[in-house]
Amino acid sequence: MNYLNLYQNQPKYNVAVDCIVFGYENDELKLLLYPRHLPPSQGEWSLMGGFVQEDESMEETTIRVLKQSVGLENIFMEQVHAFSKPERDPGARVICMAFYALIRLDQHDKDLVDSYGAKWFPISNLPKLIFDHDDMVKLALEKLQQTASYKLIGKELLPEQFTLTQLHNLYNTIFQRKFDAGNFRKKLSSLNLLQRLTIKDTGSSKRGAYYYMFKEQSEDLIIERIVKV
Repeated sequence: MNYLNLYQNQPKYNVAVDCIVFGYENDELKLLLYPRHLPPSQGEWSLMGGFVQEDESMEETTIRVLKQSVGLENIFMEQVHAFSKPERDPGARVICMAFYALIRLDQHDKDLVDSYGAKWFPISNLPKLIFDHDDMVKLALEKLQQTASYKLIGKELLPEQFTLTQLHNLYNTIFQRKFDAGNFRKKLSSLNLLQRLTIKDTGSSKRGAYYYMFKEQSEDLIIERIVKV
């Protein structure tokens, strides 16, 4: 059997990645969208994305797209799902891998984002997206919720110093529900993943609330479930 012919006779497809970029601001989880710059669906709201080049893995393409779109490297990201329906992109047959990323809005390059015409939208009030991007966002949010249920999410979204109320509000926003504040604080205390600082936020009350920081933890650390999905 001529294996070279076997490969040559197979159909060729485009391979791409799309990035579901989440940020957090004013007690709202937000999604970065930009107006598509080329047909089909030119001008409609889209996720950030790009085609995988010959010398790239999908992960490397995602890192490149994130660097080009928000100006950041070493971003927390996770693979979500592959999207491969033949008709998903009316322009051509494109197989796409979706990744979600978490960034701090006080660190990203706002001028770079503005240059693409991109905007941050609260996840509770998103516009209609092109192709199957709505499905990507839905699955990405579910993936984020699963991760946040067993890994303390916040280091990637909150300021370096934060109050327990800010962390509690972040979890409420990610899961789009309200967790009991007392139980949430007890769970955090039992996990021993936070370091309480000696300084307080005095803007919200007379007594003030202590600021906290995340302790260094192993990437493969398995902890008790923080919240139930």
